[in-house]
Amino acid sequence: MNNPLLANSTLPLFSKIKPEHVVPAIDQLLSDARASVEQHLQATQHYTWQNLIEPLENVDDKLNKAWSPVSHLNSVVNSDELRDAYNACLPKLSAYSTEMGQNEALFKAYRFIADSAEFATLDTAQQKIINNALRDFKLSGIDLDAEKKQRYKDISQELSALASNYEENLLDATNAWSKLIRDEQDLAGLPESALAQARQTAASHDQDGWMITLQFPSYISVLTYADNRELRREHYEAFATRASDQGPHAGQWDNSEIMEKILALRHEKARLLGFANYAELSLATKMAEKPQDVTDFLEDLADRSWRHARKDLAELRDFAKQHYGISDLQSWDMTYYSEKMRQHFYQLSQEEVKAYFPITRVLPGLFAIVEKLYGLQIAEINDFDSYHPDLRFFQIHDQNGQLRGQFYFDLYARAKKRGGAWMDDCVSRKRSDDGIQTPVAYLTCNFTPPTGDTPALLTHDDVTTLFHEFGHGLHHMLTQVDHLGVSGINGVEWDAVELPSQFMENWCWEKEAVALMSGHYIARDGVYAASQSGTGAAQTDEKLPDALFDKMIAAKNFQAGMIMVRQLEFSLFDFKIHRDYEPDKGGRIYETLEQVREQVAVVRPPKFNRFAHSFSHIFAGGYAAGYYSYKWAEVLSSDAFSLFEEKGIFDAETGKAFLHNILEQGGSQNAMDLFVNFRGRKPTIDALLRHNGIAA
Repeated sequence: MNNPLLANSTLPLFSKIKPEHVVPAIDQLLSDARASVEQHLQATQHYTWQNLIEPLENVDDKLNKAWSPVSHLNSVVNSDELRDAYNACLPKLSAYSTEMGQNEALFKAYRFIADSAEFATLDTAQQKIINNALRDFKLSGIDLDAEKKQRYKDISQELSALASNYEENLLDATNAWSKLIRDEQDLAGLPESALAQARQTAASHDQDGWMITLQFPSYISVLTYADNRELRREHYEAFATRASDQGPHAGQWDNSEIMEKILALRHEKARLLGFANYAELSLATKMAEKPQDVTDFLEDLADRSWRHARKDLAELRDFAKQHYGISDLQSWDMTYYSEKMRQHFYQLSQEEVKAYFPITRVLPGLFAIVEKLYGLQIAEINDFDSYHPDLRFFQIHDQNGQLRGQFYFDLYARAKKRGGAWMDDCVSRKRSDDGIQTPVAYLTCNFTPPTGDTPALLTHDDVTTLFHEFGHGLHHMLTQVDHLGVSGINGVEWDAVELPSQFMENWCWEKEAVALMSGHYIARDGVYAASQSGTGAAQTDEKLPDALFDKMIAAKNFQAGMIMVRQLEFSLFDFKIHRDYEPDKGGRIYETLEQVREQVAVVRPPKFNRFAHSFSHIFAGGYAAGYYSYKWAEVLSSDAFSLFEEKGIFDAETGKAFLHNILEQGGSQNAMDLFVNFRGRKPTIDALLRHNGIAA
């Protein structure tokens, strides 16, 4: 069979991959992988890195390079046929992973190498891979009896299928709701860019008028700008009840039962392995040592932020009442009146800022910043195999002209594409007889697409998201580790994996950096300029003015307390539903969420809100009992950036130090050791509090 997934090409052959290729390719590769493992185990009893681990890393690499484009396509151009093929492979991959993790002969072979004289001659990365593997054998149930091993395998397969079902329900529920608006007055308050997008969406459905959807750019535009309070309420309810027992599609794609099963199975898996709960199991591969460390950290932050958050909310309520006569501020009013308040006190409109951040300026600016920091050159490649017209492809070279990485950018929201923003591994770096395998990343966002001749215009939040994901990408692509298991993001403790991404966000708030990535968009016919500036003047392509930047800085920590406690609410909720699970009581999902809100929240959403039903980070992603990682890593990233604040934000020496000590090291050493190597000391919380405008 001429199967593009078996072609072993350098980059995925997206245009050739069909759903019918998926199952045969994965079956073939899994069969080859099992045979290879068996062959290398039987070939000798004196195991070494060269005769066992290296060939098995090559087997893993081949499998990853086939599965990665399938998984990616399932997220970005979802179809029923592809979904079926993807889901058919999940139990096969899960079974193989568990088999390897419970393979006694393989475990003994790794232990043989760890106990051999050769171990001392291996480099740090190789030793880390072996130690990680021995830990992971334990976490895969190597010590269990036959019956418990089988139960572990069954649980792993079921969890894999449930996570996929959860994500599919969320995608289907998001795509199912739309509203066609015939009278433009119903959308009064929306800026021209949002109206143009709604017109374009309606036209793509062969409709006249304006269509709003639950794709995030559409949703946030309505919640932020629509004067029609009832429309905001309707849109909020549809969004906040996706994939649940509430709202306009109540029960149709309901994740309730899936969430209960996921929590029960995670708890059972943890108990099988000898942990008290899933939170303990989760921390076995993280920086935090015990659950108490996590809850103490989050509750300490909450104590420091709560008064600030209450003050934020009181000010918003006073503003809405004083200026608009609204005394019963509801969840669908919060974003709308927050934007009005921002404009009132800071004369700062998100829409005004957006005009200075066309994607045509932001991308070159991002690349210029990375060049200044790390001496890298980034160039777009136009001739590549694609799956959608929006997809773009780039290469990164270092100062010596060496190709360091390649990446795909898929930036815009559309139907059949998973929401949110993420970086994923397409190809990982490793050294072989043929030389270095160049790492490749997928970088995916859901920004408002271009409309007509107008390029995509990014909010400042969008710009920050772009920098965040690019930080993940740099971590994956700039690695200098030659062994697959700890190159790039592989093997990095999960609560440190957000360090490079959150670190990059800091440049979005520096005048010198913003000057490199801003430029007032020039419309061909001046229509967009007239609608935004009110002067009818053509746009100037000028950098973001100092006066506007100063307003942004003044407003930077606007409602920072509320934002902080909201993130802490999510983190504590995630951690507690996994730490406190009791089989006879079930998941108690919303009961726990209410208790956490009682503890830290200042804003209480309506009873119909079903936030957890779309919290895919923890139910379908890698953040279960780990969502706290965002805040944990923010301490690291804020403290790391404080060195640039001392030395200069483009200080070449500090940039090189971050590159060599953090980005290039991957998971080859413990994250804390790498941080100390860069910063000269352990992290402190002071910079995080200062950056958020919260007193230490």
